[in-house]
Amino acid sequence: MRFDVVTLFPELFAPFLTSGVTRRAFESGQVDVRLTSLRDFASGNYRRVDDRPFGGGPGMVMMAEPLSQCLNNIQTQRADAAPVLLFSPVGKPLDHAMVQRWSRSQGAILICGRYEGLDQRFIDQQVTEQISLGDFVLSGGEIAAMALLDAVARLQPGVLNDPESHSQDSFNPALDGLLDCPQYTRPESWSGSGVPAVLLSGHHVQIERWRREQRLALTLNLRPDLIAQARLNGRLSLADEEFLAGLG
Repeated sequence: MRFDVVTLFPELFAPFLTSGVTRRAFESGQVDVRLTSLRDFASGNYRRVDDRPFGGGPGMVMMAEPLSQCLNNIQTQRADAAPVLLFSPVGKPLDHAMVQRWSRSQGAILICGRYEGLDQRFIDQQVTEQISLGDFVLSGGEIAAMALLDAVARLQPGVLNDPESHSQDSFNPALDGLLDCPQYTRPESWSGSGVPAVLLSGHHVQIERWRREQRLALTLNLRPDLIAQARLNGRLSLADEEFLAGLG
């Protein structure tokens, strides 16, 4: 798959693409990331890509023409009709289901906005989908683009040391969309606290039931909306419901 990233700061991506376990996906080309500097398509001596908003107000707005020229250039280099994604506070929140969808796709063109946003005419005419990381505002879309690319990369075959690792992630359908349980490692006693005895027992059925109950309790406490969604999807067993009822 190929992701083209339109950004004013391509240098921000260099350490991201060459560090950590997900670099395997980028270096192998499983997730082919190509960076395009928007300023290469700006005109004038100052290569401006932004201007003041009509109607007044603080800040600057990214102009439609440089964005359009940049997008056209990328589209002529691609053999597919790639969707255009814009990272924006008004977008749909990025979630696991969305990541899974993009991890099985042919890729997309990612627009990293800056300043007060983009000229709405470009959005209306060119943007396929808008994505948000949550109810807050970043200085630009680069961090959001990295978040999507990282999440997509770790789902590719061979990227993680254990191919089953991502199936135990929070929000994964393999966990019925619940949060993952607490994890422990050596030493058995640390700073006056021990490891739950069941994890040392060697009884795999009991361990799995403990982990299930921990996921249920943690999710009920921190994200009750996920419990409601799991119920709606028929993901909770009678034993699950009995355990939740006992939590009061």
